[in-house]
Amino acid sequence: MAEENVIYIGKKATMNYVLAVVSQINNGCNDVCIKARGRAISRAVDVAEIVRHRFVKDLGYKDVKIETEVLPSEHGETANVSSIEIYMER
Repeated sequence: MAEENVIYIGKKATMNYVLAVVSQINNGCNDVCIKARGRAISRAVDVAEIVRHRFVKDLGYKDVKIETEVLPSEHGETANVSSIEIYMER
């Protein structure tokens, strides 16, 4: 999947990410990946559901991957952070 088809979810409003996904689909992309970590995971799920139910009715789930990433913390230790990748396609 091309890097421009990936939407990274952060702290912005949910509808900003919905607009990004819908824009990708309207620009001719048939598939898109929504990625998030930690507390943004619930926002990523919300984005996928809003896009699928309100804006692009023929968009469906291709795959969903969940994992735990080990990241270095500020104090030299490691921290486990959950992540999700939601792959959607027409």
